[in-house]
Amino acid sequence: MVLVNSGHRHPRQGDAVALRGRILALVSLGLSVSALGGCGMSSLTSGIGGGMFGGGSSQNTEVSSVSEDQLLAAAKSSDPNATSSTTVGEVEAGCPRFTVAPHDNYITFYEQGHVGDGMSVTQRGEITKTARECQVEPGRVVVKYGFSGRVLLGPKGKAGNITLPVTVAVTDSKRAQVASDSVKIDVNVGLDKPIAYFSAVHTVTFPIPEGSRPGEFELVVGFDSKAAGSG
Repeated sequence: MVLVNSGHRHPRQGDAVALRGRILALVSLGLSVSALGGCGMSSLTSGIGGGMFGGGSSQNTEVSSVSEDQLLAAAKSSDPNATSSTTVGEVEAGCPRFTVAPHDNYITFYEQGHVGDGMSVTQRGEITKTARECQVEPGRVVVKYGFSGRVLLGPKGKAGNITLPVTVAVTDSKRAQVASDSVKIDVNVGLDKPIAYFSAVHTVTFPIPEGSRPGEFELVVGFDSKAAGSG
């Protein structure tokens, strides 16, 4: 079970306006590139290591258990202009893999009727850190998984509570779904602090058929791309 910690930098309160301006410029630039390529917004993020708001390297740090506090601290310690995330990708003995869906590690919301318009972005959520631990029992596996990330206000963003829809699916070696979970993340964002952070820890239990190994299974976490107002 692995967490990733990056460099530490927080936007100062006095830089809020400038930061939102930068977000607007990046969103507009990203949408222009997308339009030229004939692709949707998801094409602007290449895997987990980079995206519309930049990319960066990361360093692995072992932790003793999965907790919301640890994940939140890891998310806050990241460079706010970098989107880096490392999950446990190796098949470890007795523990399923845990990955972030390549095109659902972020979600962007728009004003009603303006999906896809960079000038109408209200907020963008990003999953940047993950961790998991598991307990193998006769005939089943219990996985305690966690994730964290941030929310960035867009040019049309408003202060207040924001709800981010997250889904988790468990698949077997044939990529058939054997379990799922839905999580609602509430984040409070202020105009004077346009970047807010979140973390969540949950547990999922699923059966392991005779002759199968826990390492053949995989948990995949990502935002619900069908959420109203997102694109």
